[in-house]
Amino acid sequence: MKLDILAIGAHPDDVELGCGATLAKEIANGKSVGIIDLTRGELGTRGTTETRDEESKNAAHILGVHLRVNMNFADGFFVNDKQHQLEIIKMIRKYQPDIVLCNAINDRHIDHGKGSKLVSDACFLSGLIKVETKDDDGQLQNQWRPKQVYHYMQWKNLEPDFVVDVSGFMDKKMESVLAYKTQFYDAKSEEPETPISSKNFTDSIKYRARDLGRLVGVEYAEGFNVERYVAVDSLFDIK
Repeated sequence: MKLDILAIGAHPDDVELGCGATLAKEIANGKSVGIIDLTRGELGTRGTTETRDEESKNAAHILGVHLRVNMNFADGFFVNDKQHQLEIIKMIRKYQPDIVLCNAINDRHIDHGKGSKLVSDACFLSGLIKVETKDDDGQLQNQWRPKQVYHYMQWKNLEPDFVVDVSGFMDKKMESVLAYKTQFYDAKSEEPETPISSKNFTDSIKYRARDLGRLVGVEYAEGFNVERYVAVDSLFDIK
């Protein structure tokens, strides 16, 4: 299956938090979208790997993505090396996305920055003919390099290079985020508190999107960082 967009996150829920509304909008526009989680979030304070697995499936169903895959890398301990790069390259060549969305370039959680660089490097290497990988049937894969790699925003308020108008899709995003019932605010939960389990954090998902929207004259927006300049055909393409 060739995908238009492949969104990759270090942990289940990274993609929903960072670009869930953008994905929902593109899916509504007929684009084929997939999600890859690098880890199962097994070091998370709340919940279990089993609950995270179930929650990620539910979130994927809510967003309507075409597929979701977990790489089963070690939460907190995966590294940006040849072994991990080759595993990501196999996925890029398998699904041939035009656009890859990945973790924030710099963030509070160490896996986010690592995941960002790992995926970015793999996207480049995937386009090299002499990097050989094989598919599930043992056949050599063709090289493939995504046209664009964009990084969504996470914990830190990084300055975005561009924003996407996601007005009308925030409810879908919030529904997908809150599918992770063990991770986010629940007044009745007896689990330990974490930086993302507070009501303030849940509220911040919407008010950040509303503030980015305010700055560009729409109701809600999601921000992204780029690795190279964004080009347009005409000045009139810019809102």
